Amino acid sequence: MKERVTREQVPVEQTWDLTELFADVDAWESELQAIVADLPAITQFKGQLHTGAELLLATLEAEETIAIRLQRLSSYARLRTSEDGTNPVNQANSARVGDVVSQVNAALSFISSEILALPDGTVERYLQEEPELAPFRKNLEELLETKPHRLSPETESALASLGEVLGSPYTVYQRSKLTDMTFASVEDSEGVTRPVSFALFETNYEMSPDTTLRRAAYESFSKTLHAYQNTFAAAYATEVKRQTVLSRLRGYESVTHMLLAPQHVTIDMYENVLGIIFKELAPHMRRYASLKKRVLGLEQMRFCDLKAPLDPAFSPAVTTEEAGKQILAAVQIMGPEYVEIIEQALANRWIDYADNVGKSTGAFCSSSYGIHSYILITWANNMRSTFTLAHELGHAGHLMLAARNQRYANYRPSLSFIEAPSTMNELLLAQHITSQSDDPRLKRWVILQLLNTYYHNFVTHLLEGEMQRRVYAAAEANEPLTAKKLSELKGQVLGEFWGDAVELDAGASLTWMRQPHYYMGLYPYTYAAGLTTSTAVAARIREEGQPAVDRWLEVLKAGGSLKPLELMKLAGVDMSTPEPIRTAVAYVGQLIDELEKLFNE
Repeated sequence: MKERVTREQVPVEQTWDLTELFADVDAWESELQAIVADLPAITQFKGQLHTGAELLLATLEAEETIAIRLQRLSSYARLRTSEDGTNPVNQANSARVGDVVSQVNAALSFISSEILALPDGTVERYLQEEPELAPFRKNLEELLETKPHRLSPETESALASLGEVLGSPYTVYQRSKLTDMTFASVEDSEGVTRPVSFALFETNYEMSPDTTLRRAAYESFSKTLHAYQNTFAAAYATEVKRQTVLSRLRGYESVTHMLLAPQHVTIDMYENVLGIIFKELAPHMRRYASLKKRVLGLEQMRFCDLKAPLDPAFSPAVTTEEAGKQILAAVQIMGPEYVEIIEQALANRWIDYADNVGKSTGAFCSSSYGIHSYILITWANNMRSTFTLAHELGHAGHLMLAARNQRYANYRPSLSFIEAPSTMNELLLAQHITSQSDDPRLKRWVILQLLNTYYHNFVTHLLEGEMQRRVYAAAEANEPLTAKKLSELKGQVLGEFWGDAVELDAGASLTWMRQPHYYMGLYPYTYAAGLTTSTAVAARIREEGQPAVDRWLEVLKAGGSLKPLELMKLAGVDMSTPEPIRTAVAYVGQLIDELEKLFNE
């Protein structure tokens, strides 16, 4: 049996090089101490922000400088923990940086409290008197919008100092998932024994054409999830309770209103994304599930079969080098500056491809201001990994362009927009592959890759968002969020969406245990919002060419200097209306229509 390797056994070329952040742990340690030592340079302004615009500017610039340093410090600790959560040094440093973040946030909480305490009109006057405050205008105006929901300065400081404690549910979830959970090995259809892990199941076995392996791995995976369900439920229930209590303390209408506030989108947009896709996509996806059942010759279409490949013989292994070449060719339309970022990421070890014990599951892009991005992915030697890599490189290209064109205060956009640039790269990759040949089988295969993208964003994450909506409703009705309750809610969501097209078992109801997004506020629905935007923009690029590309690059460089709906409108998409959502759902339906025809030929 092939054993999973430890981090020390991974070839260096499969790992990222974090020396751009810090040369080594000692350098990181020195910066940790220096940040704490430098805090008095900012806290000296405490109690003085009412004295004038010049002092407010000095305070905000000092805050920005330390925020950039703290972001790099935190990123290094997070990336080390992500590459190997079993390493006790990584665990300890993650906790230590959490303590420092809480300390800094508590020490600097006076800034927002004092700004909000200024008499009405003072901030506006400061902005007129001091032109160099202009880069901070948007943040200042958004801070003033939170005034009705702010607590006393003492309470805000206390909450900030408890940041590490209040964030502990996520820490417990990740620590249990990455270091404590073990899974029984399984046999494939040829009798070969294979190890099972979170990463192996989600990036490999779940998409295996070997039904014996796929279903056995699912059983092993579900059995371990079941054993941990009460621990995970306690962690998630604590997270939801934290959010519920804070929303009530701050006087928000609901948890949802509180969590949407920093995203700067309306309740209507949020409800439209969830409601329209949940209702109108379901019939299309049921047809897709039925097609899979027929083509694969399955007696039952089980939940664990949903990601089985429809044409595995036309899905050869893809190396990281081959994937990089395909992605680079696909993004040439984006111009030299964007392409150079992707080239550097692929050539200079910005990406961690390895699979090792303790490595974080899934994939992400970490972008620290002024430093290039880092990408984590577990490479599975298939085209799905290629699309995932293109997705994460989309984040890198976006945030690095934004950082080059915006101050730190304005470089990162709202969460509700963040997934548009990443999913755009997946659509560009599909367009590029399709343009290379008229082969009907290739066309069918590309449609399958596109449907994987829409499944990930419009099904997996969309159903997470629907689950969240029901969880918050239960919490606000003071219903206990036990493992049984959470599984019931997830089962209801899946059942309503899939109908009788898919056989749902107890393991399917445990899907709420698999994703970390539940600990990240209202993040899940943003995948669908982002893909809706990128679907519309990709269509414009196909129709208009360079003018649409130029508008998109302008949007990427704008970063967070505009609110999300403004960014989307700049790209030519009005997400304040249901039309783009319905158009995107209809496009998925067209893909399935075409796929059915191609498999019937």
